[in-house]
This record gives sequence, C-alpha cells and structure tokens, in this order.
Amino acid sequence: MIESLTAAVTSAPADLTLRLHLASLLVEAGRGPEAIEHVATALAAEPTSVEARELMARAMGTSPAPAPPSAPTPAAEPSEPSSGFDWHAAESDLGERVGPMFVDGTTEDPGPAPYDVEQVGVRLADVGGLTEVKKRLEASFLAPLRNPELRALYGKSLRGGLLLYGPPGCGKTFLAKAVAGELGASFLHVSLADVLDMYIGQSERNVKELFEVARSSAPCVLFLDELDAIGGKRSLNRSSGARTTVNQLLTELDGVGSDNEGVFVLAATNHPWDVDPALRRPGRLDRTLLVLPPDRDAREAVLRTHLRGRPVERIDTRRLAKATDGFSGADLAHLCESASENALMDSVGSGQVRMIGMTDFDAALAELRPSIGPWMETARNVALYANASGEYDDLATWLRKRR
Repeated sequence: MIESLTAAVTSAPADLTLRLHLASLLVEAGRGPEAIEHVATALAAEPTSVEARELMARAMGTSPAPAPPSAPTPAAEPSEPSSGFDWHAAESDLGERVGPMFVDGTTEDPGPAPYDVEQVGVRLADVGGLTEVKKRLEASFLAPLRNPELRALYGKSLRGGLLLYGPPGCGKTFLAKAVAGELGASFLHVSLADVLDMYIGQSERNVKELFEVARSSAPCVLFLDELDAIGGKRSLNRSSGARTTVNQLLTELDGVGSDNEGVFVLAATNHPWDVDPALRRPGRLDRTLLVLPPDRDAREAVLRTHLRGRPVERIDTRRLAKATDGFSGADLAHLCESASENALMDSVGSGQVRMIGMTDFDAALAELRPSIGPWMETARNVALYANASGEYDDLATWLRKRR
C-alpha cells in the first residue's frame, strides 16, 4: 500500500490529501523520517492544516502544537516537555506566511515596463499658424493613413516615419501630439532619459521595451524627441554603448522580429545633420518636414492664444506680431510671461490691481531677443556647404528669403 501511494504521490504531487494519507501509513509503519518530508510539504502549502500538524507531531514523537488563533482547539492536558522542534514558535518568529517552495510556471508574464502612454486631445486646428507645414503633413503622412482604399489602389506603403526638424521652440512636439489627435492614436513621448542607461546593454533593452509598449498600445504615435541625442552619428561616437543603441533603434524601426503595424514613428530634432544617416534611409525616417518659426499671421494667433484668460486691455496683437519677426513660439510665450510679470510687479508696488497693457509689452520687447540666432548661423553653414545631396534645399530657400 505504501509503495502504491508513493507512486501516486509522485504522479500527483499537489494532492495534499493523498500525501497526508501516505504520511499516516508511514508513521504507523515506524518510518517517521520519511513521513516528516511529506508532512512538511503539506504544511508549506497549508500551514493551518490541523491534520498535518498532528501527523508532524506523531512523526516526531511529540504532541501537536496548538492551532492558530483563527481555529482554536480545546486546551490539552499538560504534558512532559519534549525535545522536538517547536513549529508554532518557528511560525511566530517567521511572521508572514512564506510562499510555496516551487511554482508550476503558469504565472502570466508581467510584460514590458510601463511608460507614459497618453491620450491627447489636440488637433492640427489647435496649432497656431504653420499653414504650409500642415499641408505638407496632411499630404505626406495623414492622407495615406486616412484613406486605406486609395492607399491600396496606388500601392502606397505605410513603412517609414516622419522627421520634423527646425529651430528650437517652434512647436515640433506640439505638432506630433496633434498628429496623434488627428489619427485618434495614443501618444508615447520618448526622450534621452527614457533610453540612456549607465549599465552595458540596458539602453538597448530600453529601446526594445519602448517599441513593445508602442506595439501593445497600437494605434500609437511613437515620438522620438531630440533624435540627434538618441540616434547621433555612429562615426562620431567613441562609446560602443551609443553605437549599439543606434543599432537597436535601427532594428526596431525595421520591425525585425516584430510587426510595427499601427505604430506611427515621428521624430524631432534641431540638428538633422547630426543624425545617423542610416536612420534616414527608406523605410525608416525617410520623410522630412521643416518646421519654421511662425510667420506674421501665425505669431498673432500664438499671441492671442497665450493672452487668453489674462487680464489684458487694448493689446494690438498685429503690431506685436510685426515687431516680433524671427521670434519662435517659445519666444512669444516668454514675451507674454514677461509682460504679465511687469503688470504684476507694478500692481504689487502700487497696491492697485491693473490690466496688462501695451506699455508692458513694449518694456518686455526692449529686453528680449529671438533665441534662434545661434541655430540660424549653424543652419546657414549647413545649407551653403553641406547640402550636396539637396536634402536641405527647403532650408536653403527659406534662408535666402530672410536675407
């Protein structure tokens, strides 16, 4: 009988009733050490089992330890102290219940690390100005996505992504969010801090996890911000970790081993000439779009947007738009903040709250200068001396118009 039950327990190790019956027969046969092994396994799975505790006490030649408070037992007659192991004291010292020694491997994979995947509510109509940029964005990216029948008719592939470049503070990130809003897709913003890691191999794993999160959240716009920092030219990187991170990014963009269906890759950079050329090959970030500082009408729209909700009086936004030629969207926001600050400090000094007027803007304009000057110098050198392939013709055309 013992041999038969031993074989049965081997076949069904999780059957605690069968295991305890075998332990009882072993105790009756005087084979206490073998019984202890089976009872200990049962107690690991069910620490409050009264039957298992009694069997353990019999196997060790001691009286059973008292049951836990949740299942009180009648008081037993005092007995002679024994030299056996005090299981109750051990459980009290241990504190919380210990997990099982072994698992069957059926627990679900926790999946990739969580990142901030957000739902955006902005559309292209919410972007002030940039009319030409919106038209090109619609023609090169949004129209094929919205018209699958025409896309199939003309054989238009959805492979590849879009690279937004231009001076800093001109709304590239906001445009990317607006694209996600137009597509009704979630938005995953990837920056250098999300990728770079001090340990070897971890940066590559971070890139892989970010793309896995985007695929699991499809449809999703994966936005690679400051691409020149994440995917800089490998020929200029002395660090092997930086080069292998770019290699992993190329692998994920190609969809090797995974399907990027429903993942729309957008990237932004102020310095596209510092981006690794392999990232801009066909099938990757093969389309580029120059995002320029706002024109006069766009500057007026941006100013009205930033003045919305502020206590303003008789503000001539047309005159301000004319006086702020060369200002980026961020510069215009800073101008509104400076004018508001002038009015606030004047109200604090006088003790009387007043409205924001043109005098506040005139004072702010006397102190502020466009912030895109250094970028303009670098861009002019690139357009003049590093544009043999013609990839910066649109930039060169715009720079000639500004002379």
